[in-house]
Amino acid sequence: MLSYIEPVFRPPSEARSLILQVTNGCSWNKCTFCDMYTQEQKKFRARKEEEIEQDILKAAASGVPFEKVFLADGDAMVLPMRKLEVILSLIKQHLPTVKRVSSYCLPRNLLKKSVEDLVLLKNLGLDILYVGCESGDSEVLSFVSKGETYESQRDALIKIKQAGLRSSVMILNGLGGPKYSEQHAINSAKLMNETQPDYLSTLVVSFPLGQERLKKGFDDEWSLMDQTALFLELKHFISHLELSNTIYRSDHASNYLPLKGTLGQDKSALLEQIDTALYQPNKIRLRQEWQRGL
Repeated sequence: MLSYIEPVFRPPSEARSLILQVTNGCSWNKCTFCDMYTQEQKKFRARKEEEIEQDILKAAASGVPFEKVFLADGDAMVLPMRKLEVILSLIKQHLPTVKRVSSYCLPRNLLKKSVEDLVLLKNLGLDILYVGCESGDSEVLSFVSKGETYESQRDALIKIKQAGLRSSVMILNGLGGPKYSEQHAINSAKLMNETQPDYLSTLVVSFPLGQERLKKGFDDEWSLMDQTALFLELKHFISHLELSNTIYRSDHASNYLPLKGTLGQDKSALLEQIDTALYQPNKIRLRQEWQRGL
C-alpha cells in the first residue's frame, strides 16, 4: 500500500500500527553500537509534506480502521514544530479512528521544543515517545558516540513527563562491557529513578555487522559479556531501581531471560527470577543462542 525505503524499524509494541515514514534514516546516526541505518539508501532526509500527505490519503483509502500510527524512521521529533503540526493534523483529519501516535525520540531533538510545544503535539494526537537512552552513564555514552549525557537525557525525559506525554525508555544490557558494567548499571538506574518513565525495557547489546566500531571508542578495552555477567549486571540495575509505577519488559529477542513486571511492586519477583537464571538455570526457561536476534 505505502512505499518505504527499507529497512524500516519500529518498537515491538507498534506491531499493529500504521508505519508512516516521515523521515528516512536517523538524524544523528553516529552511535557505534547501532547498525540500523548504515546502508547508503538510509542516509537521513526529511520527507516532503506532499509525500507524507499522499501516504496518509492512501492509508485512509484502504478502509483499514487504524488505531495507532508510528512515525518512522529514527526520530520524527527532529522535524520542526510546524511540520509536526501539519502531519498530526492530517492524521487527525483523514484517519479519525487513530487513537494514538508515537515516535522514536533522540533527547537532543527536544532541546529546541518547549513543554508548551509538546503539549500542543499531545493535543494533536501524539501520545508516546520511545527514547533509546542506552545508558545513564555519561562516560559510557561518550565511548559509544551517543552524543548525549546523563543530564541531557534526564532533561528530555522530564520535559516529556511535564507535557503529559508517555515515555518508553530502552537501556542496553552489556553496553559498557565488563570494565564499565557497574557504573553503567548504577547510573542507568539513577536516571530511571529521577525521571520515572512509563515504560522501561532492557535489550542485550548485539552486533550483526561486527564490534569494531564500538571497540575503537573504548580504545579496544571492550568485550562482549557472557550470559552470567549480563545477568549480574541486570540484577545490579534492577536492584538499584526505585520506581513507583513503571511497566518493565525484557522480552525483546536479544534477551536470554524474558522478564515482565511492574516496578516497583514486582521488583523482588524479578530479582528472584534473575537469581534462578544465575544459580539454577535448569529451573527457568532461557533463550538459546539460535532463538535470539536483533
